[in-house]
Amino acid sequence: MSGLKQQLSLRVENDLNDIEAALHENLNPHVELVRDVAGHLIFSGGKRIRPLLNLLCARLCGYTDDFIKKFSTIIEFLHTATLLHDDVVDEAALRRGKPVAHSIWGAPVTVLVGDFLLARALNIAAETGNPRIIQIISEITESMCQGEILQLIKKGDVNLSEADYMDVIRRKTGFLIQGACQTGAILAGAPEDVEARLARYGHHIGMVFQIADDLLDYTADTRTLGKTIGADLKEGKLTLPVIHTLEKAGTWDRSWLAELIARKEFSADEFGAVLRLMHEAGAIDYCRGIAENHVREAKKIIASFPPSQTTETLALIADYTLNRKA
Repeated sequence: MSGLKQQLSLRVENDLNDIEAALHENLNPHVELVRDVAGHLIFSGGKRIRPLLNLLCARLCGYTDDFIKKFSTIIEFLHTATLLHDDVVDEAALRRGKPVAHSIWGAPVTVLVGDFLLARALNIAAETGNPRIIQIISEITESMCQGEILQLIKKGDVNLSEADYMDVIRRKTGFLIQGACQTGAILAGAPEDVEARLARYGHHIGMVFQIADDLLDYTADTRTLGKTIGADLKEGKLTLPVIHTLEKAGTWDRSWLAELIARKEFSADEFGAVLRLMHEAGAIDYCRGIAENHVREAKKIIASFPPSQTTETLALIADYTLNRKA
């Protein structure tokens, strides 16, 4: 994995530096407190995969204007806004290894800064003067909100189906990454079939990204992941590993797991028992299998383009998205 990450980093180092500079330049709050709160999360070591995909897809379609650097910040601002809001809703303690924003500045300020970032993203989208881009960015924002609301409604529901889960992650994660790829193509004036292919690529990457994220809650450690292990379960979030375990568990084990989910508190030994149940149910391998199918589909789409350094990087991102450690 370290080799894969290093290989990708070397390829995109200059692009990531450009994105980082654009984020600093285009945050543009009128109140310094907004910069402090937003910057606490934005500049805390995010991977920048979303804005990077936006930039790479535009480049793949022949776009060379420097405006793409500013435009790509839309994607990170939208993502950061949802994280700020999510941490308040979930009463989270850690994000990227740091105390969450609302534990420092309080929930009201944090929520309002999230709102500012949503508005800032829409403002930059409006600069394009392209109604389709503005519509897609608006739809992404709406979809992410609906995904989070659906997840909130379904918290603790041990009858949550795999189909329901897929709908939630498609809305809260998939649409943003799909939109990042699609708007890069639109900004470049790409033909409709090219736009559609890159949108499908983004869809598959988005699904991989969230499934991999949900797996990390049961396979990583707190220091590497940057947030408390088992946090999803304590928050009552039923992700695919848990859904599959509940489906395959025997009557007694299912009842025990349902009771643990309902009380949202458990010891390290109990969490260890959950992990054993997951492995017995083949949940980790099952989730990886689904994610690997999305990786294959994403790489198949990229292979339909003429070979280039950019297509190689986009294929590498597909592999990295699944195999990352945090």
